[in-house]
Amino acid sequence: MLQSIWDDAKRELSRGNMITQLIIINVAVFVIINLVRLFFFLGNGGSVPELYSTILHFFCMSSDWKFFLTHPWGMFTSMFLHEGFWHLLWNMLFLYWFGRIVGDFIGDQRILPLYLLGGLMGAVVFFISANLLPYGMGGRFALGASAGVMAIVVAAGTISPDYIMRLLLLGDVKLKYIVAVLVFLDLILIPNGGNTGGHFAHLGGAFFGWLFVTQLRNGNDLSEPVNNILDRIRDFYDRITSGKSKGRRPKVVYRNPNRQRSTTSSRGQAASDTNNGNSSAYQEKLDKILDKIKDSGYDSLTKEEKEFLFNASKR
Repeated sequence: MLQSIWDDAKRELSRGNMITQLIIINVAVFVIINLVRLFFFLGNGGSVPELYSTILHFFCMSSDWKFFLTHPWGMFTSMFLHEGFWHLLWNMLFLYWFGRIVGDFIGDQRILPLYLLGGLMGAVVFFISANLLPYGMGGRFALGASAGVMAIVVAAGTISPDYIMRLLLLGDVKLKYIVAVLVFLDLILIPNGGNTGGHFAHLGGAFFGWLFVTQLRNGNDLSEPVNNILDRIRDFYDRITSGKSKGRRPKVVYRNPNRQRSTTSSRGQAASDTNNGNSSAYQEKLDKILDKIKDSGYDSLTKEEKEFLFNASKR
């Protein structure tokens, strides 16, 4: 059974979409952390030693600036780290529900950058708020995917506010109301004191989700720099593991300026550019469809527009 689970996880990591991959990584880290905690518990006479907390905090985001300077990787590792089951469960459910919407509308390739940048924004807001407000005195630690998930949640609501989700006991509810309630809950729970830093981090991630979609509509794709860095890391890893340098495609260094094309050929090329995303017309058409969804909802799209959006989501 364990081998079958392992094989399924490897297959989904290599072939599944980014939402599935993020869920698998978060669940795997959760399992490892809790197994480590169990071993410490059993080997220490029924109590968890301080060493476990030291190991856990090694991967957390700290509000203490001295600790942060010596553990800067915590900004990244903390967004994949969960210790509690319910914390993990709700984060992964929200990631799955809202991540599918974001991936369908703006493409699976933008999910990971949105998750990472939203998590980083949440870490920054957590650090600043913990050092400016009394709740952070003494140096606290933050962990969990909540900020990155909230970035995806708010991005989904910003992309298509009138998108309908069917909720248990409530029936059909527009996405904008669900997102508004989630953000409002983080606001009103700040004074409770149980997870003040976490709620500030959630709001930081929520703000970035809105900013990401707003910038995308203005023609600024904030995911491009992240994807470029990730591509370089993958290329470097491939070269290391294969022992070969990755071949490059030949570049065109000369083109005949006297070459003529027929009107029909030019029109066909323009249509091909629009469909393949090689011209500004493609982005304009995509923006018009997203604006139409915002104003009238997804169901108002024509069959051609839905097909265009579906093909765009796979780019």
